[in-house]
Amino acid sequence: MKFLDEAKIYLQSGNGGPGCVSFRREKFIDRGGPDGGNGGKGGDVIFECSAGLNTLIDFRYQQHFKAKSGSNGMGQMRSGVGGDDIIVKVPIGTQVMDEDQETVLMDFTEPGESIVFLKGGDGGFGNAHYKSSTNQAPRRFTPGWPGQELSVWLRLKLIADAGIVGLPNAGKSTFLAACSNAKPKIADYPFTTLHPNLGVVKIADKDFVLADIPGLIEGAHEGHGLGDRFLGHVERTAVLLHLIDCTQDDPAKAYETIRNELREYGEGLAEKEEILALNKVDALGDELAQDVAKSLEKAVGKKVYKVSAVSGQGVDQVLFALHAVIAEYRENERQESTEA
Repeated sequence: MKFLDEAKIYLQSGNGGPGCVSFRREKFIDRGGPDGGNGGKGGDVIFECSAGLNTLIDFRYQQHFKAKSGSNGMGQMRSGVGGDDIIVKVPIGTQVMDEDQETVLMDFTEPGESIVFLKGGDGGFGNAHYKSSTNQAPRRFTPGWPGQELSVWLRLKLIADAGIVGLPNAGKSTFLAACSNAKPKIADYPFTTLHPNLGVVKIADKDFVLADIPGLIEGAHEGHGLGDRFLGHVERTAVLLHLIDCTQDDPAKAYETIRNELREYGEGLAEKEEILALNKVDALGDELAQDVAKSLEKAVGKKVYKVSAVSGQGVDQVLFALHAVIAEYRENERQESTEA
């Protein structure tokens, strides 16, 4: 299945049906009064959050969604049938945005959420609605009210507990494959990962969802490389795993490059909890890897884990550290929801 995290769609709710002008005409009933029914209501446009979807690929093949219009009112006081609603199913983590691609209209984070986005037009009144003691044979009716129409952008932001960030070829996809059942594409060249990948990590009796996004480069927040488009997928995470390739010339500079991109991107990414890990330590050997880790710790002022996604060295230690932050984050969220 192809991954698609952004799509523009056109939505239109149904028009209301017009009312009817009709008079009762039956044998032995002289001058039957007005009996024109009202028009039917137009169908609504409804967004529904579905747990069975994980991409917006369906919207590449269908961009127009139109609800049915209500039918006309009829004689004998018969109201028109309401138009069928149209349900637009979106994955968990989808944001509905205005055409400016900045204003968030809706944000779906829970499976089963259902919201009426555009209401259908009301049906028009038939002439029976206008009868009165002074106007016993009205010929007045109203057409149905028009529905609403709007073009919106859908943007998918993956719901993950932790996200992996780093420069291209830092070993992010290898790490995800080593600790989960995910099978991302892995190769020894930059930008092997072209779209985000999710994996469920199980460590002891605990589990959490880990997201791997394409590597960031300097200027990613301005759209350079692939990072700017996919940074949104780690906005909702509780913690970031920052992987650095220990075989490169200046790990401290690589760290600062990524941190600067997170700060420039905004959305609270720079303030998130961060676990820092040197990857590929098996390529240097224990003694040299230890020296690089100490130098990096001194430069950035935080603990540095040493891991090798290929050999599995240090992977469990990092996963336990990630889960500890995630568990604390979940507990804080639970308390806030209880207090609210």
